[in-house]
Amino acid sequence: MLEKKVQMLEFDQHGDERGRLVIVEGMQDIPFDIKRIFYIYGSDRNVIRGQHANKRTEFVLINVAGTSKVKVKDGKGNEAVFSLNRPHTGIYLPRMIWKDMYDFSCDSVLLCLASEHYDAEEYIRDYDIFMKIVNGECE
Repeated sequence: MLEKKVQMLEFDQHGDERGRLVIVEGMQDIPFDIKRIFYIYGSDRNVIRGQHANKRTEFVLINVAGTSKVKVKDGKGNEAVFSLNRPHTGIYLPRMIWKDMYDFSCDSVLLCLASEHYDAEEYIRDYDIFMKIVNGECE
């Protein structure tokens, strides 16, 4: 089985002169069942959200309005920045990826789809600890 990787996703758009409709279904358009949905709005451009990794949870982030950026790091020297600027695209984030969301436009609404219910214990909020776990120095 191929290891899941960070990747941009594009969702089908449906519509006509009345407007657009985008449908996102778990285990079809994204690689997990959706157990939790939340969204971030009202963040200033200079605010950094996220700043954590998750031991079990996978995410898809979609800017349904406005724009933002997401910087991801795998703890092994690989990092990338993704611009979320179209409401029919998103970024898939597998477990154990460090994520920083930032550069929010004033009208940004960042929708987050999660594979797990919230559990504070599975969040890694210290980057040094994240690095140690990824590199097998601790659990």
